[in-house]
Amino acid sequence: MLASGQCGVGLVQSKEQSVGTLLYGSPGVEVDFDDRALMHLQVVITAKLRRHESFLFSWSNSSSAGTGRSSVWLHPSIPLFYRFNGSRVPQLNREWIDLLMKSANSAGGMFFTNEPGGSA
Repeated sequence: MLASGQCGVGLVQSKEQSVGTLLYGSPGVEVDFDDRALMHLQVVITAKLRRHESFLFSWSNSSSAGTGRSSVWLHPSIPLFYRFNGSRVPQLNREWIDLLMKSANSAGGMFFTNEPGGSA
């Protein structure tokens, strides 16, 4: 259940995958991603914020969240928390990380895309 002032967005959910949550700000925005996607986002977002780079992060909403798309401005001074549902750390796909990082470095900011070629 989400606390008051929070927004949940379901993404990339399947019955076979654990669903983790990215929580941002206070009061926060909660965005659900499968654990594999969230791990790749964590790598890219953390690298950008570690360099004190702010950027726009956008994603397509799931049909359960009303479709459309959402965006959030990520800034190093705003609290960010990654909550993984499963205990297994997924193997990283370098191609996906590079694709997300290229997007994050663009003028339009990072737009979440599904893993190229499926999961590793």
